[in-house]
Order: sequence, then structure tokens, then C-alpha cells
Amino acid sequence: MTILVTGGAGFIGSNFILHWFEQMDETIVNLDKLTYAGNMTNLASLSTDGRHQFVQGDIGDRALLGTLLARYQPRAIINFAAESHVDRSILNPAPFIQTNILGVFNLLETVREYWQAAAEPLRASFRFLQVSTDEVFGSLAADAPPAKEDNRYAPNSPYSASKASGDHLVRAYCRTYGIPVLTSHCSNNYGPYHFPEKLIPLTIHNALAGKALPVYGDGQQIRDWLYVKDHCQALQAILSSGKAGKTYNISGKNEKTNIEVVRLVCSLLDRLRPRSDGQSYAGQIRFIPDRPGHDIRYALDASRLERELGWLPAETFESGMNKTVDWYLGNAQWVKQVTNGSYVDWLEAQYH
Repeated sequence: MTILVTGGAGFIGSNFILHWFEQMDETIVNLDKLTYAGNMTNLASLSTDGRHQFVQGDIGDRALLGTLLARYQPRAIINFAAESHVDRSILNPAPFIQTNILGVFNLLETVREYWQAAAEPLRASFRFLQVSTDEVFGSLAADAPPAKEDNRYAPNSPYSASKASGDHLVRAYCRTYGIPVLTSHCSNNYGPYHFPEKLIPLTIHNALAGKALPVYGDGQQIRDWLYVKDHCQALQAILSSGKAGKTYNISGKNEKTNIEVVRLVCSLLDRLRPRSDGQSYAGQIRFIPDRPGHDIRYALDASRLERELGWLPAETFESGMNKTVDWYLGNAQWVKQVTNGSYVDWLEAQYH
């Protein structure tokens, strides 16, 4: 049997593939465009594993998609492919519209043709899993309950609006054409192979480089943090046992302010890789002008996933952060490879 994973060379996608092969003996066709955030070194351990079939390509390429579906006849498709960084979406929304909306449309159209022509039992067992984000629900008040799956969508950035649009298309293709879809919304992921433009890996990278640790506004924005391997376990459960047509929230139950997160990273580095001058990395923290339209709080209620599929996160925020910092300290070469000149130039332009 085979599944098709789109965006499988990115942060969450590559972690999912590695996790899947630890649990399952099944072929994965990995379709990835290899943009700046796609990195095949994440999957270097699979270079001689015949179960992993990599194809470089775009989810908007219907001819390529049709060829792959006809050749491999996947029993499921899990869509990680997305432009995902809010800052980049503010500076240039066009790639987000292209991939997260038009790309999803082209993927769904190809899947519709494939599924409608499929014979039983593949037609009955097939699943399409759309991996989405808590950001589609918009900013929550400090005293509001965590968002449930049926909360109203209220995206506030070009990124979250593009993801919301893709989700609506997925829902429409389920209701209109009967395609058996699943949708997941996850909270902020962290862990190995996270590209260092996001808060946690950026803080680690800048701290070790002796650079400023940028924190937007007053740092009181709240995010719910989810260790990426817990996310992968949840996605496996949803793909295996989720009910077609349903949406599932995936939460780490770790609501933290951004400044709390940055200070925790500093304290872990103080212990594991102390500065030569004996000072704390916290001295490198710098508050910078807030992001336009910055949402104050995200939080998800994952009780449906816990109740129906029996999933619970294995990691606390503290245990997951210890594993994350350890990984980055032990994989300096990976960080060096991904932080090339063009990335550094872009980053410097944002924070200085």
C-alpha cells in the first residue's frame, strides 16, 4: 500500500515521514517543490530506503499529480504543502495565494478525478487529510475558551486567510463531490528540523551566534505549543481512525507567552552551552516593533481527538523543549546548511 505526502521535505512533513516509517511498513511518495523551507537533508536517513519515493514538483501541477496518482494508486493523501510564515505573507502574499489556495484547488481537482474513477475497495477506504492551523480561528481573548472545531473562522493575516480558503475548498469538495476528507488544525509546532525563521529555532540560532533575540511588541502574545512528534502521532491516528468529513484539533495544552518561550530557551542554553563571558543569553533579548495585525492569543480544544481517537501528547513543554534544544546543539551542520546567505540577508532586513 502507498500514501502520497505533499510537502514532505518541510519541517512537519519530514518529521511525519520519519515517524511513519518507525510505525508502518508502507511506501510513501513524497511530493515537494523544494522551496527555501524544503530540505532533503531532513530525510537523509532514508536515502537507501526503497519505501521512500521522492518527486520534486508542485501541488499546482495537475499533469504531474495525475501521473503520480495513476502510477502509485495511493490509499491516502496527506497535504502538508504550504507557504507558512506569517512575516513572509505580510511582505509578499502572492506565493501564499498561489500555493495555499490555487495549489489546494488543483490538488483537489486531481484527487476528485482519481477518486471518482477508483474501483472498490480503494474508493471506500481512501482518505484526503488537509493539515491546517489554529490561526484560521483568529485571535482569542485572554479569557476566552480554546477554539473548538466548529468555531467561526476569523483569519487576520494573509497566511491564515490563505489556509482558511484552502480548508473551505476541502470542505466543499467533501460536501459537493463526496470525497472522504479529514481536516486537522494544529497549534504551534516545535522540534527537530524547524527552519530558523520561527520563534524557537530563531532564538536558538541567534543566541549561539551572539546576535539580538528579537521579540515582537511586549512579548505577551500567547501561543499553544505542540511538540512535532506528538503532532505526527496525532496525524497518524486521524488518518487511521478519523471519521471522514470530520475536523480534529491537535493541541499541546501548553499556552505560553512569547517572552516566556524566549526566556526558557535562554535558560536552557545557559545550562547546556553557557556563554564564554558567563552572562545569560537573556541579555541578548531585544523588543522590536510589533508585527502588523499581530494576533494576541491562539489556543485549541483537542477534546474531540482525545475522546474519539484516544490521543494525548506525550511531551510536556519542558520535556519537548529540552529535546529541541539538545537537537539543535547536536546538529550545528544542519543549521549551517539551511541558514545560507540569502536567508541571512532576508532575516537581517526584518529585524535591523
